[in-house]
Amino acid sequence: MILRILLYALVFYFIYKFVFDFAIPVYKASKKIKKGMNEMSARMNEQMNQQQGASQQPFQKTAATKKSSNDYIDFEEIK
Repeated sequence: MILRILLYALVFYFIYKFVFDFAIPVYKASKKIKKGMNEMSARMNEQMNQQQGASQQPFQKTAATKKSSNDYIDFEEIK
């Protein structure tokens, strides 16, 4: 009878140690890593969207960069 109680106590002790010293810390660590990966993925997607948005905007040419035909003088015409 005493031996059976000691055996049950020993089994419950090992189950308790396994759950609280191994299973719960592993669960918490995996949850924390998963949260960090999700945040990193969200930031990468946001940066990619910003880069794609910037590259899809058409380039605007200003009037100052265009040369009109009146401003150009051929080299042969100068004497």
